[in-house]
Amino acid sequence: MRIGIVCYPTFGGSGVLATELGKALAQKGHHVHFITYQQPVRLSGFIPNIFYHEVQVPTYPLFDYPPYETALASAMVDVIKNNNLDLLHVHYAIPHASAAYMAKKILEAEGKTIPVVTTLHGTDITLVGRDKTYAPVVAFSINQSDAITAVSNDLRDETRKIFHIEKEIEVIYNFVDVERFNRKPIDAFRKVIAPEGERILLHASNFRKLKRVQDVVKIFYEVQKKMPAKLLFVGDGPERQAAEELARSLGIGEEIRFVGKQEQMEDILAIADLFLLPSEYESFGLAALEAMAAGVPVVSSNAGGLKEINIDGETGYMAHVGDVLSMSRKALDILKDDDTLNVFKKKAAEHARKYDIANIVPLYEKLYERFLVLQDA
Repeated sequence: MRIGIVCYPTFGGSGVLATELGKALAQKGHHVHFITYQQPVRLSGFIPNIFYHEVQVPTYPLFDYPPYETALASAMVDVIKNNNLDLLHVHYAIPHASAAYMAKKILEAEGKTIPVVTTLHGTDITLVGRDKTYAPVVAFSINQSDAITAVSNDLRDETRKIFHIEKEIEVIYNFVDVERFNRKPIDAFRKVIAPEGERILLHASNFRKLKRVQDVVKIFYEVQKKMPAKLLFVGDGPERQAAEELARSLGIGEEIRFVGKQEQMEDILAIADLFLLPSEYESFGLAALEAMAAGVPVVSSNAGGLKEINIDGETGYMAHVGDVLSMSRKALDILKDDDTLNVFKKKAAEHARKYDIANIVPLYEKLYERFLVLQDA
């Protein structure tokens, strides 16, 4: 198959999933064409059967804001025509689904039909999409897609609550390459972070308010009262400064490291003992799944799709959003001794295998093939 993938090229979950899906499809012999404004961060190195098309957005004094959606639709048309694509898979509804609809209509006028699959990832529905400024366009473009998928049952249900969706929304879970995260810890790396054998806690996100990164600091503050511990923050974003200031005010700034955005999460997760994700909402929680694939148990909120992947009392624990004391107690329960920690680590890794890339990618292939059969009929 010749597949076009449209996504944000950033560290966010939608971009990560789209890129990893494209790489997996290419490894299975499909031709995958990424269409976005810069090379996706997870698309490093040469991979046969993968092609990258950069969307160029000319700037004119006439426009206060460059018309990216129009440029994207034009790029889609160009790539589809010149590479004879079979199907377009867009990730994150805004603005990709509406741009895909425009491209589809342009091509129909020229006698070419291109099926469009839209995958919903979370904030494109629950935050941005429900804004009255965007809602009518989001709902229309989703309904005009030939197929709609969501990354969790919770997101599917939320989408139905927020919008009048006339078509079926199929749930295809996010996935993880289990083998990639099955790494032995680098002892020298761990000793740099925890020279006295302290427990290492980890949080990774884009540091938006939704992620409640100050709660991460507060949880760690309670944990380190009871046992020697270190905290690693991976990522960056608008809430970083507030988290740093809170850590300093609590007197634990020296126990916390902010390491910025990192592409090789598998090496960092390999030295972690516990992953913290107290988010206000997660449509799925891909960061938590990657942690579990590395054998790292998770203490999280029970918001959104997290309850579908984090099994309370087995792969970690959950608590209500904002319940810092409960999350810190549960963290301590996991970390209290090596035997308990190892049981949680083993169960986390076992559970992650259900979401292995080898199990999920064929579901997308089956979905694509459905429309190729219709085209050939």
